This record gives sequence, C-alpha cells and structure tokens, in this order.
Amino acid sequence: MDEPSLEMTTALQAIRLASRLCQKVRKELSGGASIQKIDRTPVSIADYGSQAIICKLIQEAFPEDIIVAEEDSTELKRPENLNLLKQVTGYVRSVFPEASAEEVCSWIDLSSHTVPSRFWALDPIDGTKGFLRGDQYAIALALIDEGMIQLGLMACPNLHIDQDRPDGERGCLFFAMRGKGAFQMGLDREGRRFLSVSRVNHPGEALFTESVEPDHADHQMHITIARKLGIVRPPLKMDSQAKYGIVARGEATFYLRVPSSSEPGYKEKVWDHAAGTIIAEEAGGKVTDLYGRPLDFSCGVRLEKNFGILVSNGILHEAVLKALEM
Repeated sequence: MDEPSLEMTTALQAIRLASRLCQKVRKELSGGASIQKIDRTPVSIADYGSQAIICKLIQEAFPEDIIVAEEDSTELKRPENLNLLKQVTGYVRSVFPEASAEEVCSWIDLSSHTVPSRFWALDPIDGTKGFLRGDQYAIALALIDEGMIQLGLMACPNLHIDQDRPDGERGCLFFAMRGKGAFQMGLDREGRRFLSVSRVNHPGEALFTESVEPDHADHQMHITIARKLGIVRPPLKMDSQAKYGIVARGEATFYLRVPSSSEPGYKEKVWDHAAGTIIAEEAGGKVTDLYGRPLDFSCGVRLEKNFGILVSNGILHEAVLKALEM
C-alpha cells in the first residue's frame, strides 16, 4: 500500500486507542457495565468511551467532516446513570487525562444522523452483546464520500490473528483503502499482511458465517439455503462485522444475513456494514443485498434501497443468490 493518507493515519490512531479502552473495560469490569436504551438494546461503558475517543480525534483532524455514529449521551446523562458517566469519564481519562464529564459527553455528541455527501460512519462497538459476554465485537470506522466508501477499518480485539490457530494470539486490525487492497495486522503490531478471499468454488465445500443473535437474522432460512447448496458444515456463528473480516481473509466462504421475520421492514444501518464492505471488496470479495444489488450508502443512516446482506468470495456469489430465489 502507498503512503497512508491523513485520513487513514488519523483513523488508525483513533481506532487503536479506542480498542485499548474497550479491552481495559472488559478486563476490569465484569460484563462491561451496561444500561438498556429505549429501543431495548444494550450500550456499555466501552461503547461510550470508544465513541468519545474516535469522535474527538476525527473532529480535531477534520473539523468540517460529519461523523454519523450509533450512540449519543442522552441516556448517559440521566440522573440514574451518573455513576456510569463517572466510569466512562474515568476510562476516557486513561487516554485524555484532563477530560471532564461534560467534555466526554460533548465528544460523544459530535455524532450526527444528518448525512451529507462526505461523512464518517462509526460503530464504537459493533456487537455489544458479544462484547458483554466476552465473545466477538468490532470497533468499525469508515469514510464515505458521494456514496462511495473510501476507507474502512475494523478492530477486533477478541478475534484470533492466525486462522490456522484459532486458540492462538488474539487482536486483529483490518483496514482497506479504495483501490489499494485490504490488510490485516495485529492490534499492537506494525507488520501487515495482504488479505485475499478463499478460492472455494464448490458450494458443498463452503463454510458460511452468520450472526449469533437469532433476532438479527432468519437462522431457519439460512439452514434452508445451506441445504439447497449442499453445504454440510455447520455455520460459524459470530457477533459483529468480524464476519466480514473472516470472509476477507479466506477463513469463511460467505456471510449471509436474511432479515428476521420478527422485524418486518427492517433496514440495515450504515455503520453496521460500511467498514466491512470495503475490506471484503478490496480482498477480492463481493458484497450485495439478497437481490444482488450493491449496498447503497447514499440514502442516509439506513440502507433504504437494500434488503439483507450477502458477502462472499465472489466465486459462489451467484450460486447463493440463486438459492435465495424462492
């Protein structure tokens, strides 16, 4: 890869610092100390701390840019959650020692749901439930300009570095720039390796990955599709955009996300897929919705023109789409 841009060097610094905060929270606090938002989804100390750090650094480097991020400080500032705010502030101070609670909330609230032509899409912890139970999660950041993803990064602190040694060292950082390829390095290493999707060309040999949570996807439909394709290996269940990473490095053949029937009309959020999309595509993979349409990141916070997600090595993409036809 050529000399990295200011956008990439800033994003790398931000995502590494946020990753260390998340690891520190997970190590020191059982379950990562969380609250439940109005939509009944959890948000943890690490979500807030990660977002504060990344938003602060991106805004300082690119003051004209908008950051479209998942969280805001509304719940954090409620009187019953002041102890949580104190804890978040304490963890952010491990990176910025002079930070006040007010500043931490202001950094979190640098996020917006107003989407201009150029913006950063941030999920401070993708897979909060995975984080809370000690499984997979990702800190995901992408830069989108005129609907095109220009760069993407995913830190996966719990993901094994070597796909041939799943019980070995953990902590991966995936990143990609448009037209420059996709790469993986250790979270605390400078050495990187080029990523390439698998060359599996027969569906029966494929390994596919899906979400852990049953309300995130229609697992029964996934089983039906696998049977139609002749896939005999059980799916690899995994939280977060780490699924994109394991497709990009050839560990899994494809990632399938048929929306759950329990949420009719559900539309994916940009921060849940932007970083992973460019990483998989730059590794030679293909990313579309379940009708074969490219993901459209120009519609705002949600992927309004798309339905479901299919990420593959490209070779088997049409076969999976064909199996999806009912």
